[in-house]
Amino acid sequence: MDIYTWFERALRQEFDQVRLIKESSRGSVRVVRHKTTGRDFILRQFTGNPEVYQKLLDYTCPNLPTVYEVACQGDQNLVLEELIQGDTLGFLLQDALFTPEETRKIVIQVCRALWVLHSIGAVHRDVKPENIILRGSEAVLIDFDAARLHKPEHEMDTQILGTTGFAAPEQYGLSQSDLRTDIYSVGILINVMLTGEHPSKKLAEGKMGHIVDRCTHVNPQRRYKNVLRLMEAL
Repeated sequence: MDIYTWFERALRQEFDQVRLIKESSRGSVRVVRHKTTGRDFILRQFTGNPEVYQKLLDYTCPNLPTVYEVACQGDQNLVLEELIQGDTLGFLLQDALFTPEETRKIVIQVCRALWVLHSIGAVHRDVKPENIILRGSEAVLIDFDAARLHKPEHEMDTQILGTTGFAAPEQYGLSQSDLRTDIYSVGILINVMLTGEHPSKKLAEGKMGHIVDRCTHVNPQRRYKNVLRLMEAL
């Protein structure tokens, strides 16, 4: 019996579905509960490349959900991961903006999560308020369905993924995504947290505005070299 079939069977026998979070043509995200322990998990079922989830099996970081199991069959994937309790930045931004100090603290934690991803050669490619959960004082970056490993031999991405407004220009086929792609999205994130607007409409004031401007430069070589440099600037 292959690992995918075994895992699929184990899920049916050992877990109950609690609720469906989202569903699309690419897959679904559900909360499932272990029948014996009563513990809740996230179950992702998606079509695509699971390589980033597979790499994260070996890593733990307070700003990333723990990945417990990955099973694949062709391009079909099942991922069991930690359920992060809290509200997304997208939800919180519906009611109020963040102060510069709050933004700085949260974005530094997002950068720590990205540092782990970038250290294994992965690019998240979909950093946005809906993919960041505040768990108490901790910011946790979630959802690696659009993530991919950087392949230096490729000139451009094989699949265009990302969220309009947050995706860097190179994600639209101009060149290949790399770690500076995520830095672009973090720049947009900072601006939205502070102003509620895309920087093309309203740029944040002061030093934070200068950081946003550098993060979101069209030319990736003009952005911060890596997230450590961005964290230093913050």
